[in-house]
Amino acid sequence: MKVDEEGVNFRSPHNGEQMLLTPEHSINIQQALGSDIMMQLDHVVSSVSDDSDFKEPMERSVRWLDRCDKVHNNRKKQILFPIIQGGLNFELRKECIDKMVPYAEYGIAIGGLSGGEEKEGFWKTVNFCCKHLPEKLPKYVMGVGWQTDMVLCALSGADMFDCVYPTRTARFGTALVFENANNGELHLNRQIYKRDFRPVEEDCTCRTCKNYTRAFIHASIGKDKDKIPITI
Repeated sequence: MKVDEEGVNFRSPHNGEQMLLTPEHSINIQQALGSDIMMQLDHVVSSVSDDSDFKEPMERSVRWLDRCDKVHNNRKKQILFPIIQGGLNFELRKECIDKMVPYAEYGIAIGGLSGGEEKEGFWKTVNFCCKHLPEKLPKYVMGVGWQTDMVLCALSGADMFDCVYPTRTARFGTALVFENANNGELHLNRQIYKRDFRPVEEDCTCRTCKNYTRAFIHASIGKDKDKIPITI
């Protein structure tokens, strides 16, 4: 992948063909899909990079936001979220916020995190951004799905999150529950759940817990898929 002022150059995972994604094209795609919330094309670098690596991508993200905004022509039905960059550098984050807030009519995203940085630095950065953003502006923290992170970010003022973590762990048999043991994770691929016909979580009224047992899920992800126990 190569990033320059025009956009992002990358090789197609389908046919190996070289492709260019520009800020304008990214918005055209999202408008064609009918996205309720569209995200600007931004320039992201690893959050564990040196401080000096964040300034140019942050400034480019601001310029790309302006280009995205200019081709956004369905404002009555679709909204555009800027994405704040700047790594763990509070000075750059504040500069980015000041430049992007005028574009953020309905909400804004905090990006460039969950990339291997220490948790304390991640939490402090989210807290800093939330404190310097307008209180009434919905705030979306990108790439956050771990329970503790969501709680701490919410306490800082964040409203929305997304992450592959819940669905990725679910594919390997881990359920996220309110139990205190194991950090709220229920590893249903373990043999102790082979004949456990309780719901995934007691007293939960979601579709899964109302209709499926721990044993059912254990069998459905294990070697005994042809011997799946009955549902509740």
